[in-house]
Amino acid sequence: MRRKGLASMAVQTVATSSDTTVDLGPAAALSCRECGHRVPLGPVFACEECFGPLEIAYEFSAYDTEELRRRIEAGPANIWRYAPLLPVPADVAGKPNLNPGWTKLVQADNLARELGVTGGLYVKDDSGNPTHSFKDRVVAQALEAARAFGFTTLSCSSTGNLAGAVGAAAARAGFRSCVFIPHDLEQGKVVMAAVYGGELVGIEGNYDDVNRFCSELIGDPAGEGWGFVNVNLRPYYAEGSKTLAYEICEQLGWRLPDQIVVPIASGSQLTKIDKGLQELVKLGLVEDRPYKIFGAQAEGCSPVSTAYKAGHDVVRPQKPDTIAKSLAIGNPADGPYVLDIARRTGGAVEDVTDEQIVDAIKLLARTEGIFAETAGGVTVGVTRKLIESGLLDPALTTVVLNTGDGLKTLDAVAGTGLTATIRPTLDSFREAGLA
Repeated sequence: MRRKGLASMAVQTVATSSDTTVDLGPAAALSCRECGHRVPLGPVFACEECFGPLEIAYEFSAYDTEELRRRIEAGPANIWRYAPLLPVPADVAGKPNLNPGWTKLVQADNLARELGVTGGLYVKDDSGNPTHSFKDRVVAQALEAARAFGFTTLSCSSTGNLAGAVGAAAARAGFRSCVFIPHDLEQGKVVMAAVYGGELVGIEGNYDDVNRFCSELIGDPAGEGWGFVNVNLRPYYAEGSKTLAYEICEQLGWRLPDQIVVPIASGSQLTKIDKGLQELVKLGLVEDRPYKIFGAQAEGCSPVSTAYKAGHDVVRPQKPDTIAKSLAIGNPADGPYVLDIARRTGGAVEDVTDEQIVDAIKLLARTEGIFAETAGGVTVGVTRKLIESGLLDPALTTVVLNTGDGLKTLDAVAGTGLTATIRPTLDSFREAGLA
């Protein structure tokens, strides 16, 4: 077996506060992505048979396609419009939640002209979520699982955005939060994570060190009653990324994009977007036709891109060194699955330098008025590189993801500032060449 980071971790389970059956809508069981072994729904994330990762398996057979489409379109303007396709209780929309999602799909004609795209270019701008990143989607799913399993504390290991999303969601829902981050994150993300009043703990080391610590804590008595959104609640948490796929297709008029460019941190977002697209096809909500998924990494943390280019199916860990700290996961759990999807769909995995990231942030801002954080710079930069190399077809409909707000990573563009300083006179204005 060729997989993954989980093989070295003991199978962890946490007892719920109730012995009653948990009803999470169409979710039927947890299924191992490696061996297919199934277990009942619960706060467990690794297979007891082979240590492979678990994910949600569904029972969708009772759905009528047209009735489901009408139900979705009549739903709220957030991710809960897709509640029939998610592992959540039927009454989820009535509970205190940040209600993320239904963010803008921006038709990026100006950027398309700059890049030479003729088939239609769109930016899925998830900076419009409550804490200004896509992490609100996945946390919303994890929060509902935490409620169902009787947890009282919401926690995570985070490169920044997730810490803020957990803090905000916990505050809204009345949970205690305690989140763990690398000690040297961007100050903007530290402040945003701390402002919600939960406990914020810096760990000396990088994200992989933080994640290892959380995996130890979850098996310790000190972690009893804690729902770690990206550890013991990971199968539910990860499903939140499917809503990006659902929204993109619905906003395109219920059709698949030809090409989509997705940033890679752990790789979970990309794999779940693919899962969401496949589900829409199986349900008959979109026409089944080919699509390509491309992964985007920063050169300073590019273990998946390196493996892809070398033709490997095993991802070797790297020590991160990039300004794109939200993507700085040197040992991505879903990396090999990303390779599978890129190759199956005819996509690719590419990376860009820090300098190219900054250039791409400025390009997107200048052409479309979207100020992306460094991860958005990675996807736009990789999109440009893929077009130049001929791997991405500019004649096809392409969607690029921006997963966070540039106000969180101001240091990346710190050299940007005043065009000129003038005296408050017309002569000074003209002398500066601004007339």
